Amino acid sequence: MSDYLQQEIKFLSGVGPKRAELLHKELGIYTFEDLLYYFPYKYIDRSKFYKINELNQNLPYIQLKGKIVGFESIGAGRKKRLVAFLSDGTGTIELLWFKGLSFIQKSLLLNTEYIVFGKPGYFSGKYNIIHPEVESALKAQNVISAKLQAHYNTTEKLKNSFLHSKAVSKLINNLLVVLKGKIKETLPDYLLKKYKLISLEEALFNIHFPQNTELQKKAVARLKFEELFYIQLNILQKRSYRIHKSKGYVFSKVGDSLNLFYEKNLSFELTDAQKRVLKEIRKDIGSGKQMNRLLQGDVGSGKTLVALMSMLIALDNGFQACIMAPTEILANQHLDTIKEFLDGLPVQVGLLTGSTKTAARKELHENLLNGNLQILIGTHALIEDTVQFKNLGIVVIDEQHRFGVSQRAKLWEKNSQPPHILVMTATPIPRTLAMTIYGDLDVSVIDELPPGRKPVQTIHLYDSKRLRMFGFLKQQIEQGRQIYIVYPLIKESEKMDYKDLEDGYESITRAFPPPKYAVSVVHGKMKPKEKDAAMNLFVKGQTHIMIATTVIEVGVNIPNASLMVIESAERFGLSQLHQLRGRVGRGADQSYCVLMTSFKLSNESRKRIDIMTKTTDGFEIAEADLKLRGPGDIEGTQQSGLAFDLKIANLGQDGQLIQYVRDIAESILDDDPDLSSPDNMMLARQLKRNANKKVDFSVIS
Repeated sequence: MSDYLQQEIKFLSGVGPKRAELLHKELGIYTFEDLLYYFPYKYIDRSKFYKINELNQNLPYIQLKGKIVGFESIGAGRKKRLVAFLSDGTGTIELLWFKGLSFIQKSLLLNTEYIVFGKPGYFSGKYNIIHPEVESALKAQNVISAKLQAHYNTTEKLKNSFLHSKAVSKLINNLLVVLKGKIKETLPDYLLKKYKLISLEEALFNIHFPQNTELQKKAVARLKFEELFYIQLNILQKRSYRIHKSKGYVFSKVGDSLNLFYEKNLSFELTDAQKRVLKEIRKDIGSGKQMNRLLQGDVGSGKTLVALMSMLIALDNGFQACIMAPTEILANQHLDTIKEFLDGLPVQVGLLTGSTKTAARKELHENLLNGNLQILIGTHALIEDTVQFKNLGIVVIDEQHRFGVSQRAKLWEKNSQPPHILVMTATPIPRTLAMTIYGDLDVSVIDELPPGRKPVQTIHLYDSKRLRMFGFLKQQIEQGRQIYIVYPLIKESEKMDYKDLEDGYESITRAFPPPKYAVSVVHGKMKPKEKDAAMNLFVKGQTHIMIATTVIEVGVNIPNASLMVIESAERFGLSQLHQLRGRVGRGADQSYCVLMTSFKLSNESRKRIDIMTKTTDGFEIAEADLKLRGPGDIEGTQQSGLAFDLKIANLGQDGQLIQYVRDIAESILDDDPDLSSPDNMMLARQLKRNANKKVDFSVIS
């Protein structure tokens, strides 16, 4: 039966090659199975039939049954419309069409009973329905009946080819008629009974053509359970395999590298959170199993220091270490930070980026191979085939969602045995997302800022308060502080009324004229050398204001920058706003973030701005972001590719269910790690089928 579901959609009755091509391009539907799992986004109750004499002007949608007793064409040319008069014995209502008039008139017969559905209007003392759904009452008897009518998302191109929601529903009806009695179960009987789940066949019929609200809810519950359960089972089985079977280098001792650093170069006390995380890492790297740990922590929480101390333990055990960063700016920042930390210690640190000259590259490659170079920091250049280590023991990946999966995989092909992996992110990840995208990693959280750091104060101002904002900027500059001003666009957009960087630069230089004030500009379309030069002027304190696009979202550490102004803040997502705010507050002085917006804000934009002004807790913000936007945009998951394509579950709303199915999957694997018992063979087969069907990224995090 599964082979039958893999048939191309063009072979389904009612589709054909042209419609198939449209369904491919617009909805990603290629097979019978794709269509079967294309779920509705809402339902409208079709259980009630109204009488025409019962209608009132407050009804949203109505369903009528009656006969067409006459037609009338009104107007001419573009203004021509067709009117059909429907009577049910209690009264008459007008049905109006402005498109496809000749086709509609040919397809509808006088004195034949029809079921009519649509939104009623009232004009000149008469009720009407514009572009109603009309279906022969006789034909309706041969269609799978449903009290709740499913509505499907379609596109303009599909609608123009008459593939609207009703047409999609008809295609699914054709498919389900063929599939009746043939849909194979995908969950073992003991799970269905224990967790009171309906069968897969019943769920698929009732998600598309629910007989009542209760069955529709049971269908959703069953399909969500299965979708999330198999994701967790897959992730947890791989994690179990890594923990029990994947060998890792044993870093058994702590020697001079770490001890000298701790005694001579660490001038402050670690926070309790940093100590806790280091303890977790030391346990991993001493266990003989490969470490695969996610280190979360807000900007400025001290992740780099924890990563450095972990790398020093690798050095003490005769291994090399590397850090991979997404940009040259960030790689250079890591180099400066680590060299400053290691000042005076006998540790060789190198940098490899796209800008590294050929001669320096050659020397670097030699020192890597002979082991003289102990820590290598770099960008994507690290994964080139020419880069070979003597014995790479630990890899630190910073802001890992910015790297493709295949790129990351290349790093652990450089060894006969995979190195330990520490993944760092300053973007707090909601718990539900961490359990799915990063479900096979062990998670550590630095949830404490170093002592002396003050939370950034966030202020929301409308554009009308710009002069007040400029006054505040001048006060900050007089106190010796520096300022970021971030814009969403480089040039003015005709479509969107958002502030742009070019216009902003002109108004800022008018309000802050040279030579008293110095302004630098950084945006993504500048050449790397120009960008670095402008950034360096700001780093050295030679410019007071940096005007930028979001290229500074992940960027340099400038403790003297105490004010972040975000123009058209409504244009940014919560996660991005939080990252931008993290550019300030690096020093001991009070820092500020000013969110500038227009007065007209959508409800969602207003919620985002309110959240930003109320909290600086990254995890609280990330949870809110997930609920507002869904998982696609958070933590760059669209760019890196989710390991699954959710058809019905929602990571923002189904957090409890994710934990519930994770616990069930965990208990099954505790008893039967290989899923080899007769009861679990169906689970093993389904996991294998899922793995063949789509790329599984969970093995490489």
